[in-house]
Amino acid sequence: MPHVVHDGIRVHYEVEGAGPPLVLQHWSLATLDDWVECGFVDALRSDHRVILVDARGHGGSDRPHDVEAYALARRVGDLVAVLDDLGVDRAHYFGYSMGGWIGFGILKHAPERFRSLVIGGQHPFEQSMAPLREFIRIGIDRGVDAFIAAWENGFGPLPEAKKARLRRADLEALHAVAHDRESLEEAASTATIPSLVIVGEVDTVFARAKAGAALMRNAEFVALPGLDHGGCLDRADLVVPHVRQFVKSVEEERA
Repeated sequence: MPHVVHDGIRVHYEVEGAGPPLVLQHWSLATLDDWVECGFVDALRSDHRVILVDARGHGGSDRPHDVEAYALARRVGDLVAVLDDLGVDRAHYFGYSMGGWIGFGILKHAPERFRSLVIGGQHPFEQSMAPLREFIRIGIDRGVDAFIAAWENGFGPLPEAKKARLRRADLEALHAVAHDRESLEEAASTATIPSLVIVGEVDTVFARAKAGAALMRNAEFVALPGLDHGGCLDRADLVVPHVRQFVKSVEEERA
């Protein structure tokens, strides 16, 4: 299992395909396997060297319970450590939801290591994560099966593979991950990295994501009709063409 140790934390990653390097960073309560199951890796691997990273606290990466271990600078530093381990000077980036917030963190903490950013379903504004912490507490207090039942009651049936991953998750670590998010407006407003913000039109973060994209000097904004937050993850066929075309345009400008 490929990994690198950064800041004392073992970070698991995997690599698929060939081409310009593209880091994929997943959303909350997910792992890099979710990208695979949602069809994004198969759709991107023919054009890119896809670098999938389990964020600290998730999947095959270490899972500290200390909130300070999940400071944004450390999470961005994990991505840089993976690039260093692979000998990649600069990469493109695609992060969704939590991964999108880490993408805004790249603008603050490591802009020199990325050629472009694709940020899905996220914004750069301060945000309370209390609802997510309360949701995770169901599993901590009542057990993982109660957590899975609550998930399915709220969002619909889960595939068996996803249930299995949730049963292997460390809910105390995920609770620490879900600390309140700081404002990254200044970093967004001063950034010059070519960026693409993608969001479903019925996503609850739509207005804030659009406002966040408007702050950025070099950003495009794409709204996907009829899709909510999770719906975008079910429609790789709609999302990936925008990602592919955007990254291609950035590569062509560099040529």
